[in-house]
Amino acid sequence: MKKFQNKYRIPSARAVWWNYSNEGLYFVTICTHGRLLSFGAIANQEMELSVIGKLAHQFWYEIPNHFPFAKLHAFVVMPNHIHGIIEISNIVETLHATSVPNEMDARSVPNEMDATSVPNEMYATSVHEEMYARSVRDGLFVGNAKNKKMASISPKCGSLASIIRSYKSAVTKEARKMNSDFEWQERFHDHIIRDDQEYHRIANYINDNPRKWEEDKYKP
Repeated sequence: MKKFQNKYRIPSARAVWWNYSNEGLYFVTICTHGRLLSFGAIANQEMELSVIGKLAHQFWYEIPNHFPFAKLHAFVVMPNHIHGIIEISNIVETLHATSVPNEMDARSVPNEMDATSVPNEMYATSVHEEMYARSVRDGLFVGNAKNKKMASISPKCGSLASIIRSYKSAVTKEARKMNSDFEWQERFHDHIIRDDQEYHRIANYINDNPRKWEEDKYKP
């Protein structure tokens, strides 16, 4: 196993040959740390969200407000994980046509939670990433050697990793305000969706997930 800065690196579960800022559809699964049932419980084959589960649900639907090149498809919050399909479009064209959001649009907040509970600073990292993308697009980025090195090993702006990192951070930040010990699993799982047949199969799997909880591989 290779080392980075004298530490062992955990091999990535993602396709090393694929550029995750490419246009495409991605099936994403993120688990809670230790697969704890932090998001709620299944009752009568339906998901009943806990307060943290509502955060996970709400903040997912905020993603396009802060990553305008991301479009959301099927999504579900389960007791200890979430499944979702994210479509990534052309980041440069989208950023060229969309202004960087200064705060959340309360109109987009799902009904489960009051819009006033949404923090303005959520997804602060993604705003900076969008500004960075504009600088790169316009040829304005000038950085020192250290900045360039960090950029080369950090999740690229517009990549799936940068979206998921910001989402996980937003949920964790709000959960911790409730004195919660909530944690996500360090990594996430993704699958590149290659055709319509696969898309519909995965979308149906996501939508049916609560009903099939008893046979779910993530069920403790």
